[in-house]
Amino acid sequence: MDTTGLNDAKPNGRVALVTGASGGIGTAVVERLAGDGYALGVHYSGNGAKADELVARIQRAGGEAVAAGGDVADEAAMTAVFDAVERAFGGIDVVVHTAGIMRLKPIVELELTEFDAVHRTNVRGTFVVDQQAARRLRPGGAIVNFSTSVLGLQIPGYGAYAASKGAVEALTLILARELRGRDITVNAVAPGPTVTPLFLEGKDEASVASLARQAPLERLGTPADIAELTAFLASPAGHWVNGQNIRDNGGIV
Repeated sequence: MDTTGLNDAKPNGRVALVTGASGGIGTAVVERLAGDGYALGVHYSGNGAKADELVARIQRAGGEAVAAGGDVADEAAMTAVFDAVERAFGGIDVVVHTAGIMRLKPIVELELTEFDAVHRTNVRGTFVVDQQAARRLRPGGAIVNFSTSVLGLQIPGYGAYAASKGAVEALTLILARELRGRDITVNAVAPGPTVTPLFLEGKDEASVASLARQAPLERLGTPADIAELTAFLASPAGHWVNGQNIRDNGGIV
């Protein structure tokens, strides 16, 4: 992480919890928000060492961060994560829910156990995290969920994943309306092909190159690209954007 921006950033009094912070996009979001002066709750599921390293880098740069682990689909575990962030910083203003998994197979071949695993993490996990966020966020806050541009691209092999993210978009739009009068926004970011370990898993070079050529900008997205939009939606500057699913994909669809 480039800590130059962190050294220059001043605390802004806001607290953000980022789920899946040990992943490619999650890490970029944490770095971006830390640079803007947020105190960070750095959530992880399986990679506690990476989360601890990220927290240490933020702290060395003069920022505030705490790591907290748990299964996003486990209500008790995520209650404990939210509790830990609130104890550390006194409250939460922003929740960015990047955690998710992907299983790529044609629908006719995908085992139901794999389908269930995708939906447990991506759908139930979003419900659990959003429910906690809706109960706890302070006025002026923001919830940012993560969907996928595959919903528009309709790529074979992505059936279970795309279906789970369709549910995420539905939850996002409805929760935004349910929080009427709370001064809390709810939006979803839907990245296109982005260079992360999750995206690259199971793809050969030809497939990756083909996807890179699809966008008019003729490149793959980067985690930093996605973090920029996320930071805007989380900030007071983006507070008039609400109840939206935003395709962040370089014009691919």
